[in-house]
Amino acid sequence: MTPSVLVVEDDQDIAQLVRLHLQDLPCHVKLAADGIVGLAEAQAKDYDLIILDLKLPGLDGLEVCRRLRGRGTYTPILMLTSKSSELDRVLGLEMGADDYLTKPFSVLELAARVKAIFRRMRAVPHAGAAEAGSVLRAGALALDLERHCVALDGKPVTLTAREFDLLVHFARHPGRVYTRVQLLDQVWGYQHSGYEHTVNSHINRLRAKIERDPQNPEYIQTVWGVGYRFAERQ
Repeated sequence: MTPSVLVVEDDQDIAQLVRLHLQDLPCHVKLAADGIVGLAEAQAKDYDLIILDLKLPGLDGLEVCRRLRGRGTYTPILMLTSKSSELDRVLGLEMGADDYLTKPFSVLELAARVKAIFRRMRAVPHAGAAEAGSVLRAGALALDLERHCVALDGKPVTLTAREFDLLVHFARHPGRVYTRVQLLDQVWGYQHSGYEHTVNSHINRLRAKIERDPQNPEYIQTVWGVGYRFAERQ
């Protein structure tokens, strides 16, 4: 089935360019030029992906993302940001965006990011079917794969979709060391030099949420000069 994508972008040149290249994948594409219309469209119809600009009239992208993540249903969100808005990119990820692209971006990279998100979403039902009802446990951490939730010492921990995927990947392979590039490939689904900082920022946020002392992590450990590993359990 051809996936459907909602593009919320007020720059019509960028919106038309994105639509043209998404249609080549192929995808069904719907455009919205402001945050209010985009939010209404996203709530009225089930999309396979939402591409969301941060700087929008009406409602900005952060608010649209926040409201969408407050719903019971989950739709992947790829945010479009400007080079000067690093804080907004971090806030977007904190709000639950799955990924982001910095303007100006290449259409090849856009296509690669979209394909990676679709591959990950297609894999979710298969993983769930294979491990329905299973819970991964590591010390005081419990990862419920079916309900897509995490608890620490029995208390719920709020994670974004990507943070959850990253934590599950680590927990499934305790003791194995991963480079940043390997994590980009295996969790994000793509490799792009220069985006290793994306891995760093996600790991820092995960540590802030699950580690008792993020400066001396118990779970996600740094292997200096190589990458990261999830601590082996005795």
